[in-house]
Amino acid sequence: MLDADLKTQLQAYLEKVVHPIELVASLDQSEKSQELKGLLEDIASLSDKVSLRLDGSDARKPSFAINRIGTDVGVRFAGIPMGHEFTSLVLALLQVGGHPSKTAQEVIEQVRNLDGEYRFETFMSLSCHSCPDTVQALNLMSVINPNISHVAIDGALFQDEVNERQVMSVPTVFLNGELFDTGRMSIEQIAGRLDTGAAERAAERLKAKAPFEVLVVGGGPAGAAAAIYAARKGIRTGVAAERFGGQVLDTMAIENFISVPYTEGPKLGAALEQHVHEYDVDVMNLQRAEQLVPATTEGGLHEVRLANGATLKARTVILSTGARWRNMNVPGEQEYRNKGVTYCPHCDGPLFKGKRVAVIGGGNSGVEAAIDLAGIVGHVTLLEFDGKLRADEVLQRKLRSLPNVDVIVSAQTTEVLGDGQKVTGLAYTDRSSGESRQLALEGVFVQIGLLPNSEWLKGTVKLSPRGEIEVDARGETSVPGVFAAGDVTTVPYKQIVIAMGEGSKASLSAFDYLIRLPVEQPAKESVAA
Repeated sequence: MLDADLKTQLQAYLEKVVHPIELVASLDQSEKSQELKGLLEDIASLSDKVSLRLDGSDARKPSFAINRIGTDVGVRFAGIPMGHEFTSLVLALLQVGGHPSKTAQEVIEQVRNLDGEYRFETFMSLSCHSCPDTVQALNLMSVINPNISHVAIDGALFQDEVNERQVMSVPTVFLNGELFDTGRMSIEQIAGRLDTGAAERAAERLKAKAPFEVLVVGGGPAGAAAAIYAARKGIRTGVAAERFGGQVLDTMAIENFISVPYTEGPKLGAALEQHVHEYDVDVMNLQRAEQLVPATTEGGLHEVRLANGATLKARTVILSTGARWRNMNVPGEQEYRNKGVTYCPHCDGPLFKGKRVAVIGGGNSGVEAAIDLAGIVGHVTLLEFDGKLRADEVLQRKLRSLPNVDVIVSAQTTEVLGDGQKVTGLAYTDRSSGESRQLALEGVFVQIGLLPNSEWLKGTVKLSPRGEIEVDARGETSVPGVFAAGDVTTVPYKQIVIAMGEGSKASLSAFDYLIRLPVEQPAKESVAA
């Protein structure tokens, strides 16, 4: 099952196992069960601290548990955790085996102190680059706290259960049999949801922080670069990010990052965060900014008010809040979001195996999505508002070669149709004839570009008609001491490498602004006559 290189790497990791662990497999006569049996036999052969049993009684087959012998510590996988989930498997082996996690001790204690019984189930896809974060977070929580259990389920292998529980996006998490949430989640986010007093305690800690010289709002490539460049100047630097890594975490293949021929978004996002943590930067993750209050005097303190009620103060601010997927803004879109309407073909495509789907958007992203989905689903219809596709010609040629893809141009989507629980179709207007038409389908993949995350800045800094923050060549905004960088700005070409350069430039500009501020003169003491 594992090639020689993977076996060598895994054997080195398994040397870190402290406590003996047991793999307990639940198998049937299927081909996938035999694949899983081979994988588990390979793992058990690599360490004398790992044993294997094949007499598991779990109803989901193939599946297996990783248990710490003599304890109730363990995690479960229903399926074969290869692809993006292989790292989740390795971490589970290590953590159940007693190797310590690098998670902050404060978070570990928060999880350990949770009361109640929590039975988590995560439906994931092996091609989903967002799923491992959620799977790994819940696996670790189940190792830390014996009242928490978790099973990661490969939706592609358990299609009947996916249909029965109406799972239409991954990751989808159930808690004690009820829907808990969908989308990527960190251990901090999950623990915060379960610990009702966490937000208030976090707000109090943030309120007590001293003012920063540079406060970066946003933790994507632009924000990470800005933080590093500021910290290297030796000035007090903070980062407040709603999700460190930003839109990069939702990106699959990255093949144009100079000097790195190929990487993936989650891997790059983790590298960004690790690099920032190598410097003296106060990283405040899971913090959403809601208001910017500019300083009233030159060199005064700007305020950034957060959703949890806390306020951060800084002499300069760098806005790098990035962008998000653009919505169609048609009836039914929000009602059926994650019930057939989705924005990630790589993540959710396997859930629509053999079904009819539509892709909205004829740019590179839309055409790439259609090509990707054509190898999984039964049929793809691509709809483009314009009279022709806007994707690169090489992509269009590939698209036209696929037998199960139809392309409709001059099509204005007007409504997502459903039965109250899931998508059943899509309505559109033929812009050439004005005729209204409908398509019967089960999934809608929206790929129509990005919107800047700047609504919270309206009335504070100058925005373009498209909502982008207007900046000059130095990254300065219309407010002195406030700078901006990345996809949220008017700088053209929304690319990772450009965002990093703009973040670095904004940080250098902020430092230049600080050193040119008038030096405050100490008050003279009065001398008695």
